[in-house]
Amino acid sequence: QVQLVESGGRLVQAGGSLRLSCAASGRSFSTYEMSWFRQAPGKEREFVAAIMWSAFSTKYADSVKGRFTISRDNGKSMVYLQMNSLKPEDTAVYYCGARVRTTATYTLADFGSWGQGTQVTVSS
Repeated sequence: QVQLVESGGRLVQAGGSLRLSCAASGRSFSTYEMSWFRQAPGKEREFVAAIMWSAFSTKYADSVKGRFTISRDNGKSMVYLQMNSLKPEDTAVYYCGARVRTTATYTLADFGSWGQGTQVTVSS
């Protein structure tokens, strides 16, 4: 099992940028597929981005493609989410998730480890 702690969320104006960080602890971090999900008030948690253990393969939700970039540093056990051109609809609590086995689906149930979340608020 891996433990995850997110940070970096804050209030930002529309059009601005923000970088979220996720610190992982536990064994074999480099073997995990890492992800970012988000949950807006009154909505279900939704997939944002994922990165494979090798960092050569990434996946994004259509709503963030071209604006967000996920990356990882296996040496530091860190995952990042660079968010550019932020919109008010990006406002949500952002969660870092981890799983050992990669599958074709990216739902809440597919990831077994989660952090506590970090709040991102984008003002118009």
